[in-house]
Amino acid sequence: MLISALCSVQAEDTPNARQARRIFNEAYNQFFGEEGAKLHYDVNIIGIYKTSGTIWRKGNKSKFADAKVMSWNDGQTIYTFRRKKKTVEIYDATDNKRDKYSRKFNFNLDNFDYSIAEEDEGLMITLKTKKGVKGMKGIKEAHVLVERKTYHPIRLRLKVAFIWTTIKISEFQAGGITDEMLRFPMEEYKNYKFDDKR
Repeated sequence: MLISALCSVQAEDTPNARQARRIFNEAYNQFFGEEGAKLHYDVNIIGIYKTSGTIWRKGNKSKFADAKVMSWNDGQTIYTFRRKKKTVEIYDATDNKRDKYSRKFNFNLDNFDYSIAEEDEGLMITLKTKKGVKGMKGIKEAHVLVERKTYHPIRLRLKVAFIWTTIKISEFQAGGITDEMLRFPMEEYKNYKFDDKR
């Protein structure tokens, strides 16, 4: 047990691990930081399921759009427009029941060992779940490709249980996101049916 603990401490404290964690933190904070960010994504889950869309976020506020849904979260209320049903559903932003899938993804940055390597396209940061971490649902391993100079994300490969998901990122913009951009435009949807689920 002592040897295992020492190996774990050494893995976290190498120059490579420190550099990987520092660069990952910078990339992570560009998207989750207070200035906000926008990105377009293309998801491929082992070739079985594919989807794409755009996300805008700033603090606890966000906007999301894909072929089926548009959603706005002002930090208190979520408005989700279902294109096919032509219905706007309203949720309390703090209610975890509104999204049964998001609760399955438990992402704590301290639960991983980090490493970094040069790739042709940029820097590849690898995150692997630390041994002995209990109750870890969701992401077991991640490979995050970022640009060399800006650390903007290019591609993610995530392992959830035994399934790999690839997410290609484009049109990344760090900063410049206003609260107005994330506000639900009630005037544009006033003639649609509303379903209040709060």
